[in-house]
Amino acid sequence: MIPAKYTGYVFAFFMALFMSCIMSLVISLFNVGFIDNIVAIWLRAWFFSFLVAFPAVLVVSPLVKVLVSLLVKQDHY
Repeated sequence: MIPAKYTGYVFAFFMALFMSCIMSLVISLFNVGFIDNIVAIWLRAWFFSFLVAFPAVLVVSPLVKVLVSLLVKQDHY
């Protein structure tokens, strides 16, 4: 198991992995359609999009946390 202090990195890894997978597939299908080599095109796009997505999630997530805290009312018990 991975130590809890790395939770943010593990979260960023999986968020980037799944989002880049989904978005690269959607964009690949949108741009070229269901062609014979769509899987190869999509996997190549996924690889490169993950290389951008992972560091982007690491950089952007602190800003997103601040924005969420400003927009979401905190319940006080």
